[in-house]
Amino acid sequence: MQRRIHDFLDEVVAVKPEATAIIDHADVAYSWQDLTGAVEDAEAAMRARGVKAGDRVVLVFENTISVPAFFLAASRLDAISVVINARLTEAELQRIFDHSDPSLVMFSTDVSDAARAHAAHFGAECVEGRFGQVGLMPRGGATPEPVFEAAAEQVALMLYTSGTTGAPKAAMLTHGNLVNAAHASAKVRGMRADDTCFLALPLSHIYGFVTFLAMCKAQGVMRMETRFSVERMFRALDTDVTFLPGVPQMHAHLFHYAKEQNIPRYEKGLLRYVSSGGAPLDPVWKREAEAFYGLPLQNGYGLTEGAAGVCATNNAFGDPDISVGRPMLNCAFRIDMEAPGAEPDEGIGEILLGGPQVMKGYFRDPEQTAKALTEDGFFRTGDLGRFDAEGRMYIVGRSKELIIRSGFNVYPVEIEATLTDHPEVIVAGVVGRAVEGNEEVLAFVKVAPDCAITESDLKAFVKDRLAPYKRPSRIIVAHELPAAPTGKILKAKLIERFQDQL
Repeated sequence: MQRRIHDFLDEVVAVKPEATAIIDHADVAYSWQDLTGAVEDAEAAMRARGVKAGDRVVLVFENTISVPAFFLAASRLDAISVVINARLTEAELQRIFDHSDPSLVMFSTDVSDAARAHAAHFGAECVEGRFGQVGLMPRGGATPEPVFEAAAEQVALMLYTSGTTGAPKAAMLTHGNLVNAAHASAKVRGMRADDTCFLALPLSHIYGFVTFLAMCKAQGVMRMETRFSVERMFRALDTDVTFLPGVPQMHAHLFHYAKEQNIPRYEKGLLRYVSSGGAPLDPVWKREAEAFYGLPLQNGYGLTEGAAGVCATNNAFGDPDISVGRPMLNCAFRIDMEAPGAEPDEGIGEILLGGPQVMKGYFRDPEQTAKALTEDGFFRTGDLGRFDAEGRMYIVGRSKELIIRSGFNVYPVEIEATLTDHPEVIVAGVVGRAVEGNEEVLAFVKVAPDCAITESDLKAFVKDRLAPYKRPSRIIVAHELPAAPTGKILKAKLIERFQDQL
């Protein structure tokens, strides 16, 4: 078993150094030996600027070769990588810098306009190496964290779960967390050395980060995209991609693009595995996706504090199962029937996660850590779910997103799935808003620019599909919705963004 995440690289370069590891956004191929050289240069650059074990190194980026070079180099130094998407604002970055107390900040200036702008604003030094071109900003006076020999204790990665609004909160993931997650992901998804993975998922998100490590373990090839492009995704599926992980929004954009090209289904025949995570699967949408790909669409469930995937399906083509599957390698679950939003008669409660993928805690925040972790180490996910008789998990919704309307529990995910059944709706987001003596349901849907569907049309569509108390009082139709780099809708920003239409 690997002791540190950089051991994945060391193992593959020892057996196939000249094999392709990464194909970047410009279709430039890098071998495993090339990646090792990039890591060596990144390590030297960090050492020259005083980075030591226990220090935090903040990486501000969009996907490029420099990113794995620096986080694998940090692993070699027993430093801690803090991965941040470059599309955050300067104020958001400053809050994270102040909270994480890094000794060094890296900006991926070779591919990202946003990172270049941030590097210029913060006065970073331009540095070149086999990792490409980056901006480096040393910050003196950082206080190092304790360093541990045990993989289960030594922190490798910090990911902010609420750093863009309010007080920053960083989940600390250990080498043990990430190594176990990579093994689990590679095993349950059957990753192979002859796979080519389309990796548009940002490495600043735990889904993308662990997918990278899992592909390193499998010794396959990664098409690492700087940003998601449906055109590049479509072309890659016709070129060499065999393995396609994504969020529902990525698949939705692909289907719409193919429809515009008058292509009813994928016919190249290279793809052998496709998965969707981040939202429940509607049965109709699942059937349409499988008809397009000609493959079973696998579902899953994961979270930052659990080092990505903790449940996944392994279904045959046409299986109507819309669960998130069974627990992955060594993951354990409990259902808290006393949590807010629980419905014990229906077997629904808050999901508690245990096992070696559970984070160590929140960085320098014992109060939030104590709230999130039970005394025996289970993480309170805040998600509501249930298990069926066959041990498959179904996600019902978020306890914090639960809408209570006229005394009834309303789960946004059910309404979102109903709205996305409509052929003109690409994605949907549903939130609650307090009104006098009650709470109303608000829905926001994304449609294509040339679509003429109206709010009235969609209200008529859901009338026979949802009980009266579940029906949205407003359905805002838009061509764009606020979204994270993964494409996941930022529900906290929906009401603010469309305030003038409500």
